[in-house]
Amino acid sequence: MKLLRYGPAGAEKPGMLDAAGTIRDLSGVIADLSGDALSPAGLAKLAALDPSKLPAVSGNPRIGPPVTGMKNLVCIGLNYADHAAETGAPIPKEPIVFLKSLNALAGPNDDVVIPRNSIKTDYEVELAIIIGTRAKYVSEDQALDHVAGYAVGNDVSEREWQAERGGAWDKGKGFDTFGPLGPWLVTKDEIPDPQDLAMFCDVDGVRQQDGSTRTMIFGVKQVVSYVSQCITLNPGDVIFTGTPPGVGLGKKPTPIFLKAGQTMRLGIAGLGEQQQKLVASD
Repeated sequence: MKLLRYGPAGAEKPGMLDAAGTIRDLSGVIADLSGDALSPAGLAKLAALDPSKLPAVSGNPRIGPPVTGMKNLVCIGLNYADHAAETGAPIPKEPIVFLKSLNALAGPNDDVVIPRNSIKTDYEVELAIIIGTRAKYVSEDQALDHVAGYAVGNDVSEREWQAERGGAWDKGKGFDTFGPLGPWLVTKDEIPDPQDLAMFCDVDGVRQQDGSTRTMIFGVKQVVSYVSQCITLNPGDVIFTGTPPGVGLGKKPTPIFLKAGQTMRLGIAGLGEQQQKLVASD
């Protein structure tokens, strides 16, 4: 299934994408895509529905983040061998874990706001894991039991705040709008191998990232298990799993960063695409 949330920011309704690409309203079935709706039983209930009998949504509504009610927006750094190489960093021995502010969460096509005085805003297409059931101290063998599905994420980053303004990456990762997510939550039954997904990011129509989850250092099972040892994961929580090479910071001989007026387009095979316009902070 491809599940989504549509409507104005803060007033989104749950929906389902049917085989023809029409949004079907789920608000008569569930309150939202959160909590128990993301559990195996909740997803099975939705999968049993006949989409043709659900109300069709007309027009072209805004698409919001595909889940709500999250408590944690977790990220993994330097998790692609070829991305680590382009930055000159050694291969991590354990996952590098940091957090994004929940205010960073945005719809897949919402504008991304470049922070005031920023000159080093950057893009990162990422596979996002969406948690379906509470996960605490889970093994790698148990990890996928706690996953509801996957989505496209853009781990937008301000590199000066990330690396040049004292410790902790969170500062450069947590600005408002720095976490576009969606367009859909694609349930894991539709993604049999999350470690074999092509992914890309274009800026103003020029391909900047062209990678695959095959080069992830720590795969989905390892990431979910590892994070659950130190952070209790709850339904609706999201883990951004790292980015392939091609980020602006890694461009040679001179890094290339984003500017207001530019457009990012990014996607992952089977998970859809996002597009964001970059705008200046007021």
